[in-house]
Amino acid sequence: MREGSETTRPSVFWLLAALVLPLINLSVRYRITDAGKFPRSGAFVMAPNHFSEIDPLVMGVLSWKLGRAPRFMAKASVFSIPVIGALLRRSGQIPVSRGGAVRGNEPVKAAERLVRNGQMVVVYPEGSLTRDPDLWPMRGKSGAVRIALEQGIPIVPVAHWGTQALMPRYSKRLSLFPRKTVLVKIGDPLDLAEFRGRNLDTVTLNEATAVVMEAITHLLEDLRGEKAPVKRWNPAEHDQKETGRFEA
Repeated sequence: MREGSETTRPSVFWLLAALVLPLINLSVRYRITDAGKFPRSGAFVMAPNHFSEIDPLVMGVLSWKLGRAPRFMAKASVFSIPVIGALLRRSGQIPVSRGGAVRGNEPVKAAERLVRNGQMVVVYPEGSLTRDPDLWPMRGKSGAVRIALEQGIPIVPVAHWGTQALMPRYSKRLSLFPRKTVLVKIGDPLDLAEFRGRNLDTVTLNEATAVVMEAITHLLEDLRGEKAPVKRWNPAEHDQKETGRFEA
């Protein structure tokens, strides 16, 4: 780990790490490809795929192991939970309303603060767990690229595979033992230069989001050793809600 990384400076993350790391280290074996592509300094958006409710915990630990303190877009309702809400606020997590909408301009202010402080933020571009029956990335939403384009910071696509063995999609049960292997592949930072200077309208945001989803999908294809469907899963075309649980 590099000297002077975020993980070496005292913060509320030390408390969170003390609570989480022992269990994750016993339950998860990480196999990381291209760890050197993960920025060790400076502001950026980390954009992973999402198919298990335990993904944020596993990806947060990954970021910590790579020397960065993870900050997430989290459901605003979670911030009202005693103790947990206080820890989320103290650690710089960003509240968003149900469905991925912003709660006031807090996400905008938070993004500006992240850039000013050279910090990272984890944004799941799918917005919720993928609806794809085979767990491939589904149609993305614009939150990740909007932050990147408004703040002038890169997006780092990340794919992982294996968290479904810890907790299947929408399961209420954890399977911590025996130890599970989680494969991770980190992509080249996307600076989205071709979209900078354009109006951030629906067309621009959708085009930029498609670039990000394509990058994540290619990484996941490498991890899984198979090709994703040619057409990305779109919940609207399958009479599925964009948020909340659904029947697979």
